[in-house]
Amino acid sequence: MIKIGLLGLGTVGSGVYKIISENNIKIERKVGTEVKIEKILVNDKNKKRELNINKNLLTEHPADVVENPDINLVVELIGGENPAYKYVLTALKNKKSVVTANKLIIAKYGSEILKAAHQYNVQISFEGSVAGGIPIIRPLKESLVASEIENIYGILNGTTNYILTKMAEENREYADVLNEAQRLGYAERNPHSDISGLDAAYKIAILASIKFETLIDIISVYSEGIKNISLTDISLADELGYVVKLLAIAKKEEKGLDIRVHPAFISKSHPLALVNDVYNAVYLHGDIVGDIMSYGKGAGQMPTASAVVADIIQTAADINYNRSNIYSNESLQKQKIVDINEVNNLFYIRILVNDKPGVMAQVTKILGDNQVSLASVLQKNRLTPIVPLVLITHPVKEKHINKSIIELKNLDDVKSVESLVRVIDKF
Repeated sequence: MIKIGLLGLGTVGSGVYKIISENNIKIERKVGTEVKIEKILVNDKNKKRELNINKNLLTEHPADVVENPDINLVVELIGGENPAYKYVLTALKNKKSVVTANKLIIAKYGSEILKAAHQYNVQISFEGSVAGGIPIIRPLKESLVASEIENIYGILNGTTNYILTKMAEENREYADVLNEAQRLGYAERNPHSDISGLDAAYKIAILASIKFETLIDIISVYSEGIKNISLTDISLADELGYVVKLLAIAKKEEKGLDIRVHPAFISKSHPLALVNDVYNAVYLHGDIVGDIMSYGKGAGQMPTASAVVADIIQTAADINYNRSNIYSNESLQKQKIVDINEVNNLFYIRILVNDKPGVMAQVTKILGDNQVSLASVLQKNRLTPIVPLVLITHPVKEKHINKSIIELKNLDDVKSVESLVRVIDKF
């Protein structure tokens, strides 16, 4: 028998409990032995819950789970950094396999966690930490092992994707849609991790570390959120043949790994452009397999719980049949992360300028002096003394575009630089 200890009975934890309780016979058949929830750590045993659950299963003491000699498998669903990380390490040191959906601790402390799992000869699984119900971690580690994955592009945060979708489809302002997302439960009360791009950065760091077999310091992953994306930018993107998405990118380059998260214009013809609302997608290119895209709900109770239970079933079967851990930090090597300033991108630039002769010449001179060449120029609404100027560049290093922006802001005839957004035209 495999006995499970749950850490947390919140949204995802409740979903995991439901699935295991309602499908215990199917799960037993897949695992090869009975799977039973032995203990559940909660903050308050007497709290009223929708679940009809035996209170004898509940405990307010972490040691009843992570140090319980009867428990084989600990499932961490508390989230956040502390005390989740401490509990996971304690469970591993007590020779208990662990399943977690916690992208933060895997992104920040993955090397230490893998090392502990290897040292104590137990399993660690974390499929639910990236893209919710979309299976991607195990396929990267197993199914795609014969193909050299060169590029990973992802829409990995449902909150920001929902906001950008509603802004585009319903012509609504960012703040309005964010408030709606919070009311609907798609965004947290404090949405900083989502809207800043940090949540997606954790996830792309995990995918990159697995597929590129490298140790990634999350601090080195550039992340930029969606707060500065306006309805005007979304409308102009549409006019130019693009949609705006918060894109997570991991690429192998000659100088190292290019790993970053930021808003981007992507062509309407690309499959990722069709990923809307709270849905997530991961788009891969491999030397043998070619292009692959996985798509599904990236968050929510049951999609994430489904990924967690899949890990539970696989890990329980591995324990039952005495199979070794498939994840190890022994093969992970440090690789250089390319500084964002050295990355080449196309850029969309929107500035407000005085509508008079010679202004365009001043703008193009500054750009040219900084090695920025233009692919297209769009000037609109010439009914006022101040007009918007929309520029799309050819590929240019970030450091050159940033220097150009600083100099443009110092021009008397440039009233403001409204937007600077990267354009991804090659995947």
